[in-house]
Amino acid sequence: MTQIAIVGLGKIAVDQHVPSIARSPAFHLAATVSRNAHAEGVDAFEDLSAMLAARPGITAIALCVPPQVRFALAREALLAGRDVLLEKPPGASLAEVAILSELAAAYGRVLYATWHSRHAAGVGPARDWLADRRITGARIVWREDVRRWHPGQDWIWQAGGLGVFDPGINALSVLTEILPDAVRLRGAELAFPSNRDTPIAARLDLVTASGAGIDTDFDWRQTGPQTWDITIETDDGTLELTGGGAQVRAGGEVLSSAETLASEYDGIYARFADLIASRRADVDMRPQVLVADAFMLGRRVVTDAFED
Repeated sequence: MTQIAIVGLGKIAVDQHVPSIARSPAFHLAATVSRNAHAEGVDAFEDLSAMLAARPGITAIALCVPPQVRFALAREALLAGRDVLLEKPPGASLAEVAILSELAAAYGRVLYATWHSRHAAGVGPARDWLADRRITGARIVWREDVRRWHPGQDWIWQAGGLGVFDPGINALSVLTEILPDAVRLRGAELAFPSNRDTPIAARLDLVTASGAGIDTDFDWRQTGPQTWDITIETDDGTLELTGGGAQVRAGGEVLSSAETLASEYDGIYARFADLIASRRADVDMRPQVLVADAFMLGRRVVTDAFED
């Protein structure tokens, strides 16, 4: 069983990583690194360097810190001979992740850039159904209440925190996984609150390599029921992926009807275990490339100030 440490014990680590590691037959949570929190019954450190020196038997690191500070910690762990799992988004910039990928390859370490939504129950069936069909168009509606999912998390509003693309990139990770065709960005409109560095809403104009248009509606201002839907039109019927990927219906047939997304992080750790066993990396940057392109090509619109 691989001994693993979590670095950054915030909401996502407590809600998802710790329970999934506990359920995994491949990993044992041997330590945490956090200045403000600890997991019951697990050795706690305030500093990554101290943990790496004290616990040489810990060979895998799950980095759950904000993306703005992830690069230096990932680099340190790789140089110390550890395999590294990166929460999404993998880094604050594309260059950071490219450097980490090169470093991991040079030192023979496993680097895994995770996209948890790809492990939702309906994603595999959706990919298989679309594989031999021609895409004619698609629409994504991904609307959340930021106060519900990221209460008091100022880092997400700072440069590198992605704003509404923090959830929106989940939709893009699903889209790039299930489509049988490559996707690029033609244009975008990004709505920035007057007092924030990252957008609260975004509309992207995407197109597949074969010319099918894809519209996206990302918004962090939705209250009440949350919306995570992808609809894809093909030459042989319509596919509807709902509930963030938990449910999928295609051509009038239900392909998946899972009620929850609880298995997503279990899927991440099963994948990490496979990568460690085979000594392979998995760093798919297509979702983050689309986000980076949106910042480069998007038209900026200033909206009212946002207060958490």
